[in-house]
Amino acid sequence: MNGPLDGYDAVLLDLDGTVIRGDGIVPGAPEVVGELRQAGRAVQFITNNASRAAEDVAKHLTALGVRTAPEEVSTSGQAAVALLASQLPAGAAVLVVGTEALVAAVRSVGLRPVAVASERASERPAAVVQGHSPETGWAQLAEACLAIRGGAMWVACNLDPTLPTERGLLPGNGAMVAALQAATDREPTVAGKPARPLLDAAVDRIGAQRPLLVGDRLDTDIAGAVAAGLDSLLVLSGVADAVALLAAPPEQRPGHLGADLRVLCASLEKSRIQARPHWRVEVADGTLLLHGDGAADDPFDALRALCAAWWIEHTGPVRVRACDDAAARALDVVGLGETMR
Repeated sequence: MNGPLDGYDAVLLDLDGTVIRGDGIVPGAPEVVGELRQAGRAVQFITNNASRAAEDVAKHLTALGVRTAPEEVSTSGQAAVALLASQLPAGAAVLVVGTEALVAAVRSVGLRPVAVASERASERPAAVVQGHSPETGWAQLAEACLAIRGGAMWVACNLDPTLPTERGLLPGNGAMVAALQAATDREPTVAGKPARPLLDAAVDRIGAQRPLLVGDRLDTDIAGAVAAGLDSLLVLSGVADAVALLAAPPEQRPGHLGADLRVLCASLEKSRIQARPHWRVEVADGTLLLHGDGAADDPFDALRALCAAWWIEHTGPVRVRACDDAAARALDVVGLGETMR
């Protein structure tokens, strides 16, 4: 791995949809992480999912073939409780909407987690922290609603509306946060991506000077990287697809693109979103016309070239038309075949 990460001293890897998918591993991830480490690059796994402690995430990754230490994992739960600790006195009561891992995280920073708000004013929680839990229901949201309406500080671990699993996309923490936003007419402070607290904590933890962020979501991973001034690589192994990527606004555009993490095993110059050899793109009447020459054999290079051409002066959805057989095959592979119809 002599050339892939020239100029980068660390890699920040999103988890769900990038390294893991539900309880399984994304193909190639263990080998790629191993090569990154052999090349001397610091690796930090960053996850918006606050349902598990860093220690449990590390054990899960290790069981899936990605040897990981707890200090190599940064979670939105950790970032959220750090925010709380910076603004609340020691021992302050915090209503936790989330798993036992989030409860333990609150306790670890010297705050007092509570599960139910008390009727006594002296015992009302000073804050509400909300992270993903499959057990969250109306009763938990109702207590949080009362506390927030009563003036409690509100910190959301993340706003991801969906969670990628081996079964498909399921409701994420953002869907539950949206319910409380509607019920309270309040907005939470956000710890996870695209907000900066989680990313800043991960970068500080490993002392990185120029990290590369790799993720599968435009609205969290890539938007977070852009906001933090970090270079980014989008992988299409999770939530984002080619249609969404082409339509992405400037604040959600990555610098690099790959099908999955295995793109890191080649020079990053090959994954850069820019005009690519063997592919020619024209913009005509709001349509992208794709041409491939006789040597055009990388469909993701076609997608990179399409993005580069469209993003120069445009944003939003666009129709793509193949002008030859090579272009038609490429569009089918990257998931843009339907845009030709």
